[in-house]
Amino acid sequence: MKKLVLDFPIQLQEALIIGKNHKFVTPVSTFSNIVVTGLGGSGIGGSIVQNFVFDKLNVPFIVNKDYFLPAFVNKHTLVIVCSYSGNTEETLMAMQQARKQKATIICITSGGKVAEFANAKKLDCILVPAGMPPRSCLGYSMVQLLWVLHHFQLITNSFEREIKGAIKKMIANENETQKQSLAFAKKMVGKTPIIYSASTIEGVAIRFRQQINENSKMLAWHGAVPEMNHNELVGWRDSATDKVVIILRNHDDFDRVQLRIEIGKEIIKKYKPTILEIFSEGKTYWERIFHLIHITDWISVHLADLREVDATEVQVIDFLKKSLATKA
Repeated sequence: MKKLVLDFPIQLQEALIIGKNHKFVTPVSTFSNIVVTGLGGSGIGGSIVQNFVFDKLNVPFIVNKDYFLPAFVNKHTLVIVCSYSGNTEETLMAMQQARKQKATIICITSGGKVAEFANAKKLDCILVPAGMPPRSCLGYSMVQLLWVLHHFQLITNSFEREIKGAIKKMIANENETQKQSLAFAKKMVGKTPIIYSASTIEGVAIRFRQQINENSKMLAWHGAVPEMNHNELVGWRDSATDKVVIILRNHDDFDRVQLRIEIGKEIIKKYKPTILEIFSEGKTYWERIFHLIHITDWISVHLADLREVDATEVQVIDFLKKSLATKA
């Protein structure tokens, strides 16, 4: 897993090339709504892109993480199917439903049944390299989402330049990133992580939580500001010395959100958890996002080392899938 995290910038380079070189067979058209359907490591890219396009698209963009699609999906819907393995049963079922409801379907996968379906139906299918844990392939899937949106003229290709800048920055700062992430991990070991962020980067907070779950083999939860101010903040009433709060931040977060975070810190401090803040670095949107993703990925694998667990194995998920298969 360390090697996969280390190679994240290289993965992004490859992902940009894959998407740019894909020859779309689906003609450019307009849609009433867009649905990305995928789960886990295959679906989190959709959540992060959803944050990115929030103030850019004039049509709804939602991320579906279930067997079923919303009732509004029809011939005016773009459904982007994301399954790294190509065999995620929930995603396969949603894909079949999208076909029945006459949606335009674009697939992103490394193969499996999704690729077979796409080939049989002559759908666009962007293939990414296979053989890795889905959670380690965020760059491959997420970048393809951006290329799909660009193909349909929903966003510009400015993300390409920004991601190239992010790649250079990550490579140049790799040693410092690893050093900082290890320092954060040492302060987190033995405690339950609680992750907070502005709602504008909630996808990154979710990604961090999932990486702690899968790589570090730990329970964690996350909340977004301002929503958590209206409920979760009231839950801070008891001693929390066994908790560690990690706040993911941008220097340019909305000023009222930053004020809420500062006031929230003062409230939470009374219960004595460890409070850590990770500020993004970079001049562009994608430099800042990928900095946060990269440093938090490193934190998750350092935590695995400190806890003496294998960051790669997910035996419980394998057991779940086998058990489901016997009851199909």
